Amino acid sequence: MNFHQPPVTFVGQVNIKVENLERSLAFYEKLIGFKIYDKTDTSALLTADGKNVLLSIEQPSDVIPKKGRTTGLYHFALLLPERKDLAKVLKHFLQTGYPLQGASDHLVSEALYLADPDGNGIEIYTDRPATKWEWNKQHVVMATEALDAENLFAEGMEGTWNGLPEGTVMGHIHLHVAELDKTEEFYTKGLGFDVVSRYGPQALFISSGKYHHHIGLNTWNGVGAPKPEANSVGLDSYILVLPDDISLKGTIARLKKIGAQVSDENGTFITTDPSGNQIKLVTAM
Repeated sequence: MNFHQPPVTFVGQVNIKVENLERSLAFYEKLIGFKIYDKTDTSALLTADGKNVLLSIEQPSDVIPKKGRTTGLYHFALLLPERKDLAKVLKHFLQTGYPLQGASDHLVSEALYLADPDGNGIEIYTDRPATKWEWNKQHVVMATEALDAENLFAEGMEGTWNGLPEGTVMGHIHLHVAELDKTEEFYTKGLGFDVVSRYGPQALFISSGKYHHHIGLNTWNGVGAPKPEANSVGLDSYILVLPDDISLKGTIARLKKIGAQVSDENGTFITTDPSGNQIKLVTAM
């Protein structure tokens, strides 16, 4: 099953703020392997296949550096089509000498972690076949173990890194939130996701269509963490893609029923989770 197309609800695009657009473009083009889809003096749209925008970056006129211990982006995660693609990325990172923050085997996936020049977190990963994921009733079994880099290298012995492959998608987003009770209500009763994993009282993972997770939510920056200032480096918003207009109307109705605000800005419906993370609701059709 493809977990990033209808009838699944998934994250289609992430929009972030940076301090210096040109510095960020150099990083996202040369190190991550994006292509520029469109560009202005203060913003850029980035793509892997030349057709679908996965990431937008913007330099606000009065931008301030990223501050710690706030809500917002923990990381966005780029899902590569094949394991050999991840092997090429790892070799590329080692050749460039750019520092990684981690490399993990999550049982359902294998992942590399790093941050952009402004501290925005990034995960690049590949999934193991869904048929090999283990489920305990409604919860998927995940862990954080050391990545077997030697085994991964063997997968990608042939070929060289040439940027992000065309089949790359925005696999998921992981957010810092202020608390989990109201957050869980918003994302499940409002947006319609299912909880598929819990890491104690500090993190939960939710998905549509029995994916291992489309969204991660944690309180690792502290319960009650404040939202960042509007002009701060970090998350601006992310786009949630719903299957069709019927799904969109149902989602809006559920959000309003639990007291969440939904606004219509030029045909795009926008809502905000209890921790101030802004979500744009669109349809795939």
